[in-house]
Amino acid sequence: MMMIMTSNEFRDGLAGVPAAKSRVSHVDGEKGILEYRGIRIEELAEKSSFIETAYLLIWGKLPTQEELEDFETEIRYHRRIKYHIRDMMKCFPGTGHPMDALQTSAAALGLFYSRRALDNPNYIRAAVVRLLAKIPTMVAAFHMIRKGNDPIQPNDDLNYAANFLYMLTERRPDPLAAQIFDVCLTLHAEHTMNASTFSARVTASTLTDPYAVIASAVGTLAGPLHGGANEEVLNMLEEIGSVENVRPYVERCLANKQKIMGFGHRVYKVKDPRATILQDLAEQLFAKMGHDEYYDVAVELENVVEEYIGREKGIYPNVDFYSGLLYRKLGIPADLFTPIFAIARVAGWLAHWKEQLTVNKIYRPTQIYVGDHNLAYIPMAERVVDRDPGTVSA
Repeated sequence: MMMIMTSNEFRDGLAGVPAAKSRVSHVDGEKGILEYRGIRIEELAEKSSFIETAYLLIWGKLPTQEELEDFETEIRYHRRIKYHIRDMMKCFPGTGHPMDALQTSAAALGLFYSRRALDNPNYIRAAVVRLLAKIPTMVAAFHMIRKGNDPIQPNDDLNYAANFLYMLTERRPDPLAAQIFDVCLTLHAEHTMNASTFSARVTASTLTDPYAVIASAVGTLAGPLHGGANEEVLNMLEEIGSVENVRPYVERCLANKQKIMGFGHRVYKVKDPRATILQDLAEQLFAKMGHDEYYDVAVELENVVEEYIGREKGIYPNVDFYSGLLYRKLGIPADLFTPIFAIARVAGWLAHWKEQLTVNKIYRPTQIYVGDHNLAYIPMAERVVDRDPGTVSA
């Protein structure tokens, strides 16, 4: 039976409230299924590349060989960023978070491509290409600039994933490392109506430019309740320290009702299919590049959590649980984990932006007012300070 919601029914955080009809992706949390445009994530991770997957998400079909080559060529050509943006980044504080730098830089792109021809397929194609091409360059550029170095120019001989790793170090990455990183991008490219995607669609519904749409989504992803959990997983594994400490740690967390990072998902009631793929990738990478002792801690933690609460409450590893271990082995700094999430998710955000344009109606939800009514205006002389408003530093 379909439940009909009344206009006054309130759901905290809009939990379970449909916000759009979409063909972009599908999740079955009970069965652990994730599909992009109807294709299982396991198949895409094995057979596709990130750029091909981005094409699938945004244009709604797998490309032909010619279409894929044209798309890749366009993205390679547009990887470089204008010197104005590079110079702007040099004014950012070196202690600033890379996500804040990325949001600012993504918004700044709109200043250079401000024409909003949202009914023009050429404009839409150009915006898609520029954002996919330049977002990784901006992340890598800020990383170098904050260390006092000039950004490393993109290498046109390298594919999308390998080029990003190259821009972080100016060294060609190991082929297996680049391949695994490409799969990681594919796994993070899209995941239905999460907070940042909803933010993107709300912003898109105003018919603003796509650069503002992506900047809005990046700002939403930057929040600790959305992106960044893989960094916290690493901190947790280091705190646990050894396999022997796992069980006492879990018992202490459960006794104190503390969250165990990297476990549980608003949708999945079984192990996140992306976590399963990432675990296999981690084992491949460690076999070639050296074992990480914290992987053993992670595996034991997964087993103990499943023993205590997993089967009963449906709490299993999510996409963040193993990805941080992979990124660290690839030599990526922890505070770039969430920007890398954004690099991948740009594909999904653009897919939803493009879809929103085809059925657009501006989002205008209502509210339930719970405040006072008919209060009298208090003259200035009679007002009393009843709390400390804090102070503002220079």
